[in-house]
Amino acid sequence: MSHRVEFEDKNVEMAVKKASEELNIPPEKLKHDIISYGSTGIFGLVGTKKARIRVTLPEPCPKVVLETTDEEQENKSSTKSVDSEIEISHDESSGHGVVDDPKELGREALQKIIDLITTDTTISIEEDFKRIVFNVHGGNSAVLIGKRGQTLEAIQYIVEKIVNKNRKGRVSIHIDVEGYLEKRRISLQRLAVKMAEKVKRTGKSVAIGQMNAYDRRTVHIALQDDNTVRTQSKGEGFLKKLIIFPRKNSSRKQK
Repeated sequence: MSHRVEFEDKNVEMAVKKASEELNIPPEKLKHDIISYGSTGIFGLVGTKKARIRVTLPEPCPKVVLETTDEEQENKSSTKSVDSEIEISHDESSGHGVVDDPKELGREALQKIIDLITTDTTISIEEDFKRIVFNVHGGNSAVLIGKRGQTLEAIQYIVEKIVNKNRKGRVSIHIDVEGYLEKRRISLQRLAVKMAEKVKRTGKSVAIGQMNAYDRRTVHIALQDDNTVRTQSKGEGFLKKLIIFPRKNSSRKQK
């Protein structure tokens, strides 16, 4: 009867090297199957998995293997315990004895992501109609926000997906860090008015950089009541340009 032992590491190559060293078998003579190639997870933050291989030991087993059989058996038991824990956690998140409260589910998911990035943070929750706002305080806020709020946007996307995965009615999730969204909103409103004045003065359209959906919406709303200009998003992907155009015959309307 052949014996099999599993090893894991950051990638398959490293897992094979570990197996070769621990079993005292040259890599080229190591018979193994790849169980998992591993993954870096979403945005490198969530869902990272190690590569795992299953090694078939030669007959008779090398002495070094026989001496470590008990330890391997213990490792297998530990692995089974971890797998069981993951399965229990998965069942709980699927609705069996679970927390169905979107606020608690979102807070838990957000805290796990934040803990992978920074420490010493607290999360407060506000609820407004169908929107839940998670306010993050403390920790390294600059890293959580990222350039132009891109990291914050990515974290919000993940948490919203987790909260709404098995839910019939969609719940809108907003995540703010140290009041960043409000400061950003005020700044964009001022920029929108300034750019609109330039468009009125020159009669030429003006483009405002690469913006995410939240920022574009802020500018659209800021200028929606101005009958002399109109706004339009252009481009593809996550970030798009927002262009402010002069409305035709706007000068005539003003007269």
